[in-house]
Amino acid sequence: MTPEFVTGFFVQAIKTAMLLAAPMLLMGLIAGVLVSMFQAATQINEMTLVFVPKMLCVSLALLFFFPWMLQIIIGFTQNLFINLPSYIR
Repeated sequence: MTPEFVTGFFVQAIKTAMLLAAPMLLMGLIAGVLVSMFQAATQINEMTLVFVPKMLCVSLALLFFFPWMLQIIIGFTQNLFINLPSYIR
């Protein structure tokens, strides 16, 4: 294994992890911004008001994007196992 191979493999793994985390993080960000705008407009300064909408949005994003996420991680794992003999050399 060359240093370039190891670096490339870890870059691919990090990209895959970012792809898997992005939908939930973006939905949580959008929900947080919307609730914060609502709090600013109504002057409700309740700190715990943000948690329930964020949890719901992240859960819905996970349910909605789960088939796509499963396809991404299965593709990465299949690529890893198929090329494992060439990785060992």
